[in-house]
Amino acid sequence: MIRDDIRMPTRQGVLAAADSIGRLLPPTPLLPVEIDGVRCHVKAESLQPVGAFKIRGGWWRLSNLTDEEKARGVVAVSSGNHAQGVAWAARRLGVKATIVMPRNAPQVKLEATRALGADIVLYDRPGEDRDEVAAREVERRGAVLVHAFGDPWVIEGQGSAGVEIEAQLSRSPSRLVVCCGGGGLAAGLALACPDSAIHVIEPVGWDMVGQALEAGEVVRVGDNPPVTVCDALQPDATRPINLSVLQGRAEPGVTVTDEEVRTAQRFAFARLNLVAEPGGAAGLAAALAKKVPIDADTVIMLTGGNTDAASFAEMLRG
Repeated sequence: MIRDDIRMPTRQGVLAAADSIGRLLPPTPLLPVEIDGVRCHVKAESLQPVGAFKIRGGWWRLSNLTDEEKARGVVAVSSGNHAQGVAWAARRLGVKATIVMPRNAPQVKLEATRALGADIVLYDRPGEDRDEVAAREVERRGAVLVHAFGDPWVIEGQGSAGVEIEAQLSRSPSRLVVCCGGGGLAAGLALACPDSAIHVIEPVGWDMVGQALEAGEVVRVGDNPPVTVCDALQPDATRPINLSVLQGRAEPGVTVTDEEVRTAQRFAFARLNLVAEPGGAAGLAAALAKKVPIDADTVIMLTGGNTDAASFAEMLRG
């Protein structure tokens, strides 16, 4: 159940977020691409200043803090992209940011978050409950929690990408193929583009949104979930707020394998000259594997490009 004191995200909020972000950042490119003879589009969110779409939700959440909340600082939990989005916004707004990150997060993401001035608190994944670690930091510091996907302002901020897409296409996309962790981007796009089909794409064994959509309730990841290269798409569960937005709006969930993701990364590099991290290429992986339908008005979200050079080079070698 959603608590009564939780504000629900709205399309009006998405439009306001898009206006705010549009005055701060240029639109990311909407690139034409041909897949199996069908021309569709890729939204290159990997070209954001922090290398991922998470800058949108981070900015909109922090810019809506009260002066009293800004003085208290913020705490976020992230394997790297939300961390950088929050840290980027916090530095610009003069807010102290503490980020709870897994020890096994990619080094490039840890270093980039530190470089943006955030304090980092490490936890063991698996082994520790990241939400419990974050709750302790919030209490100890008196800070505001900025949840990576279960926050209404974060959802609205992520949805600003859909407003950009409609302006770039001069129409609504027929469908949006969305890399999905907890469902913040998918929920935001569902609000931004009410006439578009929403396809949520998750790693095999980590399809917590897809399972929740099917069950009609939040589902937690099982014991000993499989290892996935998609470090950015590993939340234990979605949140009721995300499920509430997506229920009845999103198509049935789709999962992709590590090899399908690697194929998509190589495709993005060869055909679009884009560096895509594994989680950022999940939507493209589903399209290339013919697991979702595509047409001329399909937009595939390429959500992040934060990967280290060594692992990316190894992936390219196949």
